Amino acid sequence: MSPGKPTAGSGQYERATSPGMAPRHPLTRPPRRYQRPGLRLAGAGLLAASGAIHLDLYLTGYRSIPTIGWLFLLQLSAVFAVAAAVLATGSRLVAAAGASLALATFGSYLEAVWAGLFGFKEIRTAAGIAAGVVEVAAFAALAAYAATSAAPAPHARAAAGGYRLLAWLELGIPAAGRTVAGISVAALAVFGLSLAHASSPAPAAAGATALNTATIGGVTVLTNAKGFTLYWFAPDTPTRSKCYGVCAGYWPPVTGTPSAGPGVTGTLATITRSDGTTQATYDGHPLYSYVGDTAPGQAFGNNITLNGGLWHEVTVSG
Repeated sequence: MSPGKPTAGSGQYERATSPGMAPRHPLTRPPRRYQRPGLRLAGAGLLAASGAIHLDLYLTGYRSIPTIGWLFLLQLSAVFAVAAAVLATGSRLVAAAGASLALATFGSYLEAVWAGLFGFKEIRTAAGIAAGVVEVAAFAALAAYAATSAAPAPHARAAAGGYRLLAWLELGIPAAGRTVAGISVAALAVFGLSLAHASSPAPAAAGATALNTATIGGVTVLTNAKGFTLYWFAPDTPTRSKCYGVCAGYWPPVTGTPSAGPGVTGTLATITRSDGTTQATYDGHPLYSYVGDTAPGQAFGNNITLNGGLWHEVTVSG
């Protein structure tokens, strides 16, 4: 065997050497045959993990939010379908679609944090943070898989049949690794800024809180001064709220001293929350609003189990 020529049947090229020098062993070059399946499995797995997080969020509350609920269901269905297609086909085009889907899902979360989507503004939660990191990782793995060639250069050119564009695609995108890494780092940097910007609920200012009533679905319910439905949480007691942290982000406590508007007939009082703020109560129930209600006259939080317990709208007897 002469130096610089391929070994028969090996698919590997040895480095040309001068007489008397031993050729480089083929295994010193990282084998592409192992790198690409790893990216394929990792990308599909991470994409499916993202879908699993969103499925849990959908089942535990997002399904009750108008517009956001069915969009959530559509998004997670697409995620599972594309993840399965990546595993089943190994297509670079499908992997590129998966990378785009992961990045689009990530972008939707950022939009919901910064400006809100369809009236719903996202808050900072552990599930949201986990989903964001997983989505960026899925993008990185799938984009790297889609952008690199599976075949050596001579084989890729032959497969292109002489078409320059196809040959360019078959050979892989130049500097793909650096490009994908750059986009991923930028996405994580924006993610960090978004988490700093996102709210984990801040205590409301103390003061008088006007309570009113409204009729929703033939039932008279208690509302805040803006007309939004108020709720009570089954695990609470007359003197203690059990809703803090992430729970209080989705169910903001009604703070301040309550005052009865027209039609409000129950007993109004207050309790002191663990952070020192005053929370209004009605007939022994600490009061909350719900971020899923984006306009007066809605009661999407009624009779749903979320954040550790069952929620009910506060009804007012005539």
